[in-house]
Amino acid sequence: MNNQAVVIKMKNKIKVMLVDENCGRSAVVEQALLDNGYDVVGRLTTEEDIPLVLQKIETDVVIFSMESPNEEVLSSMHSINQYTPKPVVMFTDKSDSATIAKAVKAGVSAYVVDGLNESRIKPIMDVAIARFREFQALKEELTQTKLDLADRKIIDKAKGIIIKQRNCSEDDAYKALRKLAMDRNEKIVSVARSVIEVSELLV
Repeated sequence: MNNQAVVIKMKNKIKVMLVDENCGRSAVVEQALLDNGYDVVGRLTTEEDIPLVLQKIETDVVIFSMESPNEEVLSSMHSINQYTPKPVVMFTDKSDSATIAKAVKAGVSAYVVDGLNESRIKPIMDVAIARFREFQALKEELTQTKLDLADRKIIDKAKGIIIKQRNCSEDDAYKALRKLAMDRNEKIVSVARSVIEVSELLV
């Protein structure tokens, strides 16, 4: 039973990719992460193609540790956020508001000034992961809202066509779309697109 519990715990370890321009500091940070129960899946320098590596290696969180993020590093963060979104934590000495704003815009979940302190690792990682999940949920909700709005516009256009053709009310036009969707076992928006396509062919 104990062995099984250990296996489960190991499987649930958070996989961390560490990016640091200083190899000596990177080794210290790695040990601190290991001591706190994280699984360091790789150590990279800022000279490597970080987004490409992350596409090949399963990673839960990316940690950048450096004196100051340059434009190349910020570009890498932006690519990560765009193509393989995941929580990104940055430990740095740079505290000016312009740099922080750029880092957050590039996708940093937690921006920590004054370097990494072992006692702060877990709470910082927890906050970064929570913020990332919240942001992704909001992003998905916004995307769904936009899709719903686009679908509504298509349905309204199809209703307008039916109203004009049948000289009926808006409610009757919607009922006609809904019945056709049920008969075809399709979504109303799919039927609405078909109505619009047919109407355009007849013009």
